[in-house]
Amino acid sequence: MTSYAAAGVDIEAGDRAVELMKSRVARSRRPEVVDDASGFAGLFDASAFLRYRRPLLATSTDGVGTKVMLAQQLGKHDTIGIDLVGMVVDDLVVCGAEPLFMTDYIACGKVVPERIADIVGGVAEGCRLAGCALVGGETAEHPGAMGPDEYDLAGAGTGVVEADEMLGPDRVVPGDVVLGLASSGVHSNGYSLVRHVIRTAGLGLEQDLPELGRTLGEELLEPTRIYSLDCLALIRETEVHALSHITGGGLAANLSRSLPGTVDALLDRNSWTPPAIFDALAGRGGVPQEEMDKTFNLGVGMCAIVPAAEADKALALLTGRGLPAWVLGEVVAGEGRARFRQ
Repeated sequence: MTSYAAAGVDIEAGDRAVELMKSRVARSRRPEVVDDASGFAGLFDASAFLRYRRPLLATSTDGVGTKVMLAQQLGKHDTIGIDLVGMVVDDLVVCGAEPLFMTDYIACGKVVPERIADIVGGVAEGCRLAGCALVGGETAEHPGAMGPDEYDLAGAGTGVVEADEMLGPDRVVPGDVVLGLASSGVHSNGYSLVRHVIRTAGLGLEQDLPELGRTLGEELLEPTRIYSLDCLALIRETEVHALSHITGGGLAANLSRSLPGTVDALLDRNSWTPPAIFDALAGRGGVPQEEMDKTFNLGVGMCAIVPAAEADKALALLTGRGLPAWVLGEVVAGEGRARFRQ
């Protein structure tokens, strides 16, 4: 008999996945979330914006790239959603916006309820870490287009910032200090190069690398650090001129986006030691420094540009919150480029 199930789409499995994920999603709830009995839309009480003079809504969307392929290879699906949240909310916070809510989208070859619940559970946990709510999402089964163990995920987030408190390049001046905020590792960018190194160097995900102190797969699946609450605390308690989320393109390229055309950021490569995974990839894969610089975060997941007089206070605040941070460089007159000191 011809049916949707015979075509490869299991509606009952989808319903079971929804039931399994409900309790995890509930942990990300904010008081402004309003229930929609139909489940077709996520609702957020916009009266919360009445305390703003001129609220600006900020929105961002992203995915996690080919890192999902490693999660699938290792059969570990409960952290990839944290990566998704980090990629979205930490773009929002760069302008000073508080992340409010997110939605996710998962496409898969076959709905395995426990696997989908693990993925969405990771998204919900990421939202909890970011202080935002997961208000809805969609899981789509694409038999024939994707293999039964394949999936991809994406998400979109919304935040709010007071118009006259928005951060950006226009605030940055010579004499400012650039702070580096430590990454948790590779995060979610550069995994096509990572997988190329794994193939060409003959490495295995289950292989223990002495310099890492754990398997390569465990290191590469380390979730992206989520900075939004730390950055919002920094904005509240110190003067911050600009932030930069270090993602695809590397440190210098991303930091340059937060500079006006009248200054440069001079960065000191000796101010920090990149996590061992980056030396492992460069050494075992024969990746030159220039390529590493423009592909990976190299241990710097976020930058904050602050007045020099605020640097010590800012570092103390971040350290007190358990986030390693240091003076990475300084802002000087220039042409809008971030570059390493020669």
